[in-house]
Amino acid sequence: MLTKPAGPAGPGGPGRPTGGRRPRGTTVLLTLGLTAGVLLLSLLSAGIGAYHIPVDDILSSAAHRLGVGGAPLEQVPESVLWNIRLPRIVLALLVGASLGCAGALMQGVFGNPLAEPGVIGISSGAAVGAVASIAFGLTVLGSWTVTVGAFIAGLATVLVVYVLSRSAGRTEVVTLILTGIAVNAFAGALIGLSIFFADNAQISEITFWQLGSLAQATWPKVLAVLPCAALGLLVAPLYARRLDLLSLGERPARHLGVDVERMRIALIVLVALLTAAAVAVAGIITFVGLVVPHLLRMIAGPGHRFLIPGSALAGALVLLAADLAARTIAAPAEMPLGVLTALIGSPFFFWLLRRTRRRQGGWA
Repeated sequence: MLTKPAGPAGPGGPGRPTGGRRPRGTTVLLTLGLTAGVLLLSLLSAGIGAYHIPVDDILSSAAHRLGVGGAPLEQVPESVLWNIRLPRIVLALLVGASLGCAGALMQGVFGNPLAEPGVIGISSGAAVGAVASIAFGLTVLGSWTVTVGAFIAGLATVLVVYVLSRSAGRTEVVTLILTGIAVNAFAGALIGLSIFFADNAQISEITFWQLGSLAQATWPKVLAVLPCAALGLLVAPLYARRLDLLSLGERPARHLGVDVERMRIALIVLVALLTAAAVAVAGIITFVGLVVPHLLRMIAGPGHRFLIPGSALAGALVLLAADLAARTIAAPAEMPLGVLTALIGSPFFFWLLRRTRRRQGGWA
């Protein structure tokens, strides 16, 4: 069970949390390093693949598109770069940033580093929408039916979880988690029922979607996820100070002027937007929202002023690296992205559980 640990009373007394901040130089170096890593890896990802494109050709083509010199490439490399590689890179950055930021917000709301967006059923709810659209052959919105179905179902699931967990004008964290567990189980049953009625071709499509992939990335999909990702990533840092105060506990946070209930609603909505949009276009990709914020917290401390934007940057970097590995490790075949992140994230999660248990002296 996730519990909210008591926050440290820092030098300024119990009313002024320090947030466990590291020296400012640490966060500046981390920010610069993550930004440089994203830019460098984006450039490498644009050139690496079945059709190799040299870095200088990429820069020349980009300069030409921006109208600052350079020259266009031949027809084939130009098409590969701008119609296949770059949409996939941008989508990986948006999805990774969304999942990383959502994970940091969830851990701040629940006050526990083991929380992640799937706790309140967003991923499983989005999966129900996508799987049902595939299994029952829905084509109302053409090729966008599955994506829109997943997004709407993810948001609806969060609404259901919140309504069911609310009592006497309040939403307790424990009740929210338990309701999320129940809804996750119900969503799993609905997914199984949809698969039961699906034919072999639909089952293959469902399986591919559930494993997570960016193979179908296009500029329209980038534009579809961009508004939700931009809204969430821009608004989330505004709650950094209030999340630091919440780390002291709900009662001290209320005494310091934080409307805990209103903030919790706002952050759950932001997490729902970020996660549902990411899952809708990329399928289920696990552990990014869990691993990334926790690693940054270990390095730079729990202060949300850096942790929220830092998790977005690190999430983008991690998912871009995972996607590059997924399409090159077993070339010409492509590994499912969700499988790769789970293979890496699962051992880390096990280590995290052992480390947390050892520090707390047991779970009792």
